[in-house]
Amino acid sequence: MPATDPSLDLDFVRGLYPDPCWNWAFFENAGGSYVPESVIIRVADYMRETQVQPGANYQASAKAAERIANGQRLMAELIGAAADEVIIGPSTTMNVFVLAKALGGMFTPGDEIIVTNLDHEANIGAWRGLAGDGMGIREWPVNAETGNLEIETLDGLLGDRTRLVCFSHCSNIVGRINDAKAITQRVHDAGALVAIDGVAYAPHRSLDVKALDADFYMLSLYKLFGPHVSLLYAKRGHLEKVPGQNHFFLNDRIPLKLNPGGPNHEFTAALAGIADYFEALAGHHLDQPPNTFKARTDAVFALMTSHENALAAGFNEFLSSKPNVRQLGSDTGNSEARTPTFSFTVKGRPSAEIPPLLETDKVAIGCGNFYAPRLLAALGVGEENDRAVLRVSMAHYNTKDEVDRLIAALDEAI
Repeated sequence: MPATDPSLDLDFVRGLYPDPCWNWAFFENAGGSYVPESVIIRVADYMRETQVQPGANYQASAKAAERIANGQRLMAELIGAAADEVIIGPSTTMNVFVLAKALGGMFTPGDEIIVTNLDHEANIGAWRGLAGDGMGIREWPVNAETGNLEIETLDGLLGDRTRLVCFSHCSNIVGRINDAKAITQRVHDAGALVAIDGVAYAPHRSLDVKALDADFYMLSLYKLFGPHVSLLYAKRGHLEKVPGQNHFFLNDRIPLKLNPGGPNHEFTAALAGIADYFEALAGHHLDQPPNTFKARTDAVFALMTSHENALAAGFNEFLSSKPNVRQLGSDTGNSEARTPTFSFTVKGRPSAEIPPLLETDKVAIGCGNFYAPRLLAALGVGEENDRAVLRVSMAHYNTKDEVDRLIAALDEAI
């Protein structure tokens, strides 16, 4: 499946989005990506043509159900899952909350759950809350020097009572990619399950939950070029066993049993627009597109990764050249080790004062704890920086010119 050009055609890519997206150099993609026109059109079409209760026989209702099912099926294919193993919920936080309530009903007092201090709170808080039901909560801490999770540390925590290990595929702060497959194998060997937060990973790399052998996997589709909904994958066998969290008469409806209230209709239907986007990129860039949707998206992700790696390397070099900048996590732009998300502080400067200084150049970056205050505390981010970090997060549609603008504006500000 050779590409006509080994690099992304950024003019083509950006032409698939609304023009106002490019008025600013946008580097807060980890908080939520831009949405291509294909998704916007799908939302509008659903609401114009099929904004009715789905599932009846009349035309609009039947078409509504078809559109919803199609969106769910395509997102399942995107991650290598079956359609009935995927739940489309309002957010990753809510999906994990529901999952924790379900699994908590299967565990017994004294059973242990391992969580990290690396993760976004979405994959920490709900599990920690089970301590009130008698579960033992053990923390897998990051290396305070590197910000990395180390498997050797996990080995010392796994035991006979371990039932679940919750960790992130990639940190939304330091951008470090964890070896999810190796961790999962270690946990399974110990007789426990894994719940993996893939929110910060999924927008940057192709994903196959079956190859990972994940029990549960979460990602936010609004960070994967879609509307504001999220996806929870669960192995079919687990879905069959867990107590239902929806209405009692839906306890035998998989996967609806773990989706209280059901999916958002128009947004689930619009997920097909993400597939439209990947298909457009594949058709434009690949000489011989593979035969399956999954293989085409994998090929497109490879192009995205190559482009993002080039952007990240230049920005990483800039940060490394600044003696008054502390970059959290590994000082590398290597795409094998990280996604293009960088968090840093400036010596002697409250983090919150920096982003406004970039606005005159129409450069947008993030500032805060990004729902990972436990990690910032572990890495020693203190009051000098408002207990907050600056975050620059790139996506495949960013350009080198935008990174140059970012660097110039930051250079002046710091």
